[in-house]
Amino acid sequence: MSIIRKAVIPAAGFGTRFLPAAKSQPKEMLPIVDTPVIQYVVEEAVASGITDIVMVIGKGKRAIEEHFDRNFELEEELSGKGREKELEEIRRISNLADVHFVWQKELRGLGDAIYCARHHVGNEPFAVLLGDTLIESPEPVTLQLMRAFERYQESLVALEEVDRAKVSRYGVIAGRELDPSIYLVSDFVEKPTVEEAPSNLAIAGRYVLTPDIFDAIKKTGYGKNNEIQLTDAMRRLVSERAMYGLRFSGRRHDIGNKLDFIRTNLWYALKRDDMRDELREFMSEILKGG
Repeated sequence: MSIIRKAVIPAAGFGTRFLPAAKSQPKEMLPIVDTPVIQYVVEEAVASGITDIVMVIGKGKRAIEEHFDRNFELEEELSGKGREKELEEIRRISNLADVHFVWQKELRGLGDAIYCARHHVGNEPFAVLLGDTLIESPEPVTLQLMRAFERYQESLVALEEVDRAKVSRYGVIAGRELDPSIYLVSDFVEKPTVEEAPSNLAIAGRYVLTPDIFDAIKKTGYGKNNEIQLTDAMRRLVSERAMYGLRFSGRRHDIGNKLDFIRTNLWYALKRDDMRDELREFMSEILKGG
C-alpha cells in the first residue's frame, strides 16, 4: 500500500481565457466530449490508488461540488425512464472518491492554493494534480510519481520535454539525469524566456510533495503575475533538500487555452467507437472545403 494517501486538486481560478463560457460555470466543468475535465483528473487520482481528495475552489465553483455529490432527483428521473446506463454512470461519479472542498478566498496563485489545503493534508506527503491538465498514459502519471517517491522519499515533479520556443509558458527545471527518466533537480524557473531557460524540461501539472512545501510557500513572496508561485516555493525547498523530476511516458493535454481545448475534444472523440467514423468523415469534408 502506498504511503501517498491524499491528493490536492487546485480549481479556484477564474478561467478568464474561456470567457464568456467561464463566466457562470467553472472552466474545470467544461466537457471533453461529454465528461468534465475535472472528472478525468479525479479518475487519474483514483486509478493511482488515491481516494482522499481535497479540491481547492473559489467563487463560482459550486458546480464542481454538485458534480461529485448525489443528485437524487436526477437519479429518480433516470430510473423512472429505464435509463440504467446513465443512472449507473452518475452514481459511479459520486462514489469515485471522498472529495472534500476548501476555499481559496483570495486568488493569490497556485502556491497559495496548495497552502489552503495544508490542514487537510497534515504532516504527510501528498499528490497534486492540476485541474486543467489531462495526461494519457499506460500507467497513470500520478502513480508513476508515487512509485518514484517510494524509492527516493523526496518531492517529485512530472516533466515533459517541450519545444524550446514554448518554455515561457511553463515552469522548467535545471538538473541532471540520474537514471533513465529521473532527474535530480538543482533549480526551478517559472516561465523563463528562451534565453533564461536552463532546459526544455517543463513541469507538467503533476507533483508528489512532502509537507515541507507548506513552510516554503509561507516564506515565498509574490512572483510572476503578482502571484505566489508554487515553482518559487519549490525553488526555495530545493535549496534545502533533494528534489527530483520524472520524465513521464504519456501524452499531455493542456486545456488551459481554447485551441488546445478543441484539439483535446477532437482527440478524445476520435477514440470513441460511437463517434470516430462520422467525425473522421466530417473532418475530411471540412479539409476538402466541403
